[in-house]
Amino acid sequence: MPALSSTMTEGKIVEWLKQPGDKVGRGESVLVVESDKADMDVEAFQDGYLAAVLMPAGSTAPVGETIGLIVETEAEIPDAQAKAPSASPAAAPQAPAPTPAPTAAPAPTSEPVAAAAVPAPQVTNGRVVASPRAKKLASQMGVDLSTVRGSGPHGRIQAEDVEQAAGQPISVPRVAEGTAPAVSSSAALAAIPPSAPAGNSFGRPGDTVAFNTLQGAVNRNMETSLAVPCFRVGYTITTDKLDAFSKLVKPKGVTMTALLAKAVAITLARHPQVNAATTPAGMAYPADVNVAIAVAMEDGGLITPVLRNADRTDLYEMSRQWKDLVKRSRSKQLQPEEYSSGTFTLSNLGMFGVDRFDAILPPGTGAILAVAASRPTVVAGKDGSIAVKQQMQVNLTADHRVIYGADGAAFLKDLAELIEHRPESLAL
Repeated sequence: MPALSSTMTEGKIVEWLKQPGDKVGRGESVLVVESDKADMDVEAFQDGYLAAVLMPAGSTAPVGETIGLIVETEAEIPDAQAKAPSASPAAAPQAPAPTPAPTAAPAPTSEPVAAAAVPAPQVTNGRVVASPRAKKLASQMGVDLSTVRGSGPHGRIQAEDVEQAAGQPISVPRVAEGTAPAVSSSAALAAIPPSAPAGNSFGRPGDTVAFNTLQGAVNRNMETSLAVPCFRVGYTITTDKLDAFSKLVKPKGVTMTALLAKAVAITLARHPQVNAATTPAGMAYPADVNVAIAVAMEDGGLITPVLRNADRTDLYEMSRQWKDLVKRSRSKQLQPEEYSSGTFTLSNLGMFGVDRFDAILPPGTGAILAVAASRPTVVAGKDGSIAVKQQMQVNLTADHRVIYGADGAAFLKDLAELIEHRPESLAL
């Protein structure tokens, strides 16, 4: 198995785009591999013919394992097939990785298939190329994939293409944040289709469903986080001015996600300690402020697309970037650096009407901010007057090895000051 990312140790073979005996060109996609958080195409390093498939679709293989053989000429195929070990049986979905098949010495000109991220064309050797989710949706909705025009890279059919062909509203991954601070829980529940169970969308009452690759990666990260000495500190922020500013910029495509990310990034630039992280060598202070935002995926698991240089990026450009990141995250087309380069994480459950919650610290970062819904609250003024204001609770979870209580409190105080009194400065 070729290496797809620096943190990946194994990958699941989703689909072979070529079959034994097919001609392949250098740089042409040969198969699709599911890594921990993305589907990646694998390219051939040379021109030739796919002689043998050593790991069939459904198998899980460690990085570096030989999964297929390519020979230079068609005449070499029988010899390569005779020398190749038998293909490993397909692994049950999400089962522990099978023991790698012993590899016999390949033909002199045979090479293992190598990695790449170049998407497949829409049709390969007469077969329609579509994402696994798109195929599942097509089967459920009775859509003929051969009639669907793909919007993915190189014409690959994505889930939204199938939904559009079927006349269904295009679904979006449930982002762990809201488009506005204040949303009632009943409204959020009404937005979820009745047929969609909570959590893993493939589970049903009474089922035991194995963890998929993405969920397994999240599980490992969370177990790692338990070893970090964390502390938590909360703050109540009045959002009346932020809400009013949000209404002004929303017609220009600015989401509440972008507003919150921008506010957090600007504040982080003034508090580099909260943007720092623990490393074996000591405290690392990143040169950039990269805000990762938690997104709950439809098929279970969590991914954190990253808004890079969020403190220096124009608010309107940031909103466009976020829209693109969310779209590609749902089709599992994000590159590793687009979900693993965050220096600070934002998680917002306001869309569900949650009034407060604590977030678990992601590995490799120093802090994560949990943002709850903004609610009308009776507030007493300094002069004793009573007023109703919109307020939200934010809770910071921080690594105590690099961030102390005073650091976290000062960060939250400045964040509140920005949101409460100068939200219009986010667009400057």
